[in-house]
Amino acid sequence: MSAGVALEAFGLVKRYGGVEALRGANFQARAGEVVALIGDNGAGKSTLVKCLSGAERPDGGEIRLAGERVEFATPTAARRLGVETVYQDLAVAPDLDPAANLFLGREIPRRGLLGKLGMLDKSGMKAQAVEHFRRLGVTLPSIDVPIAALSGGQRQSVAVARAVMWASRVVFMDEPTAALGVVQRERVLEVVRRVRDEGIAVVLISHNMPEVLAVADRIEVLRLGTRVARFTAADATLEQLVAAMTGALTHDEDAA
Repeated sequence: MSAGVALEAFGLVKRYGGVEALRGANFQARAGEVVALIGDNGAGKSTLVKCLSGAERPDGGEIRLAGERVEFATPTAARRLGVETVYQDLAVAPDLDPAANLFLGREIPRRGLLGKLGMLDKSGMKAQAVEHFRRLGVTLPSIDVPIAALSGGQRQSVAVARAVMWASRVVFMDEPTAALGVVQRERVLEVVRRVRDEGIAVVLISHNMPEVLAVADRIEVLRLGTRVARFTAADATLEQLVAAMTGALTHDEDAA
């Protein structure tokens, strides 16, 4: 295992009937970095992320988490090992406030008899949520309003913050700024940078190449179910990324 590697995949294969979605795909995400996963439609990005986050079981290959071989039977199993995913549909509860969303499915009971009776420690969860949002730079008009009352960027920031709150190793972010305006997009990207600075590996799946170049530290390119190129973002150009996605360029930078 390379120093600082949080998650690695070697030779992943995934078949759906006669269709081979992954054909020996490799991947690497390091602690404290944003690695962008890019590729044209049908390149295998979604399938790879599903395999790496427990939503799908690969038919072949190997996944290592912090150097140890793992098999994620379910997304819940991946979450137990510190791997979280933020999907495009966010999966937030619109009628609940931000704090309740952060602890959704992981609520803290009150101490003593009240907790045994099912009462929740709402004030404790709210205090932790406020501190967590502050640390990530997430600004909300109120901690007490339902998610439905927030802007798209604010809802996305809450979804990202929830994943980060429970992730200890890796966070997958699937198109986190899709359908957002310029100002809201930059606020979400700033949250992404803060997550990286906390030492977590962030895997960004995006079709927005300027955004990828602006926020990623490294870029891995999939084409036809396999990794065809790796770049250090600071040294990459938009033209190189497009060429790699279309097959006009192969650039596997193992030392990146």
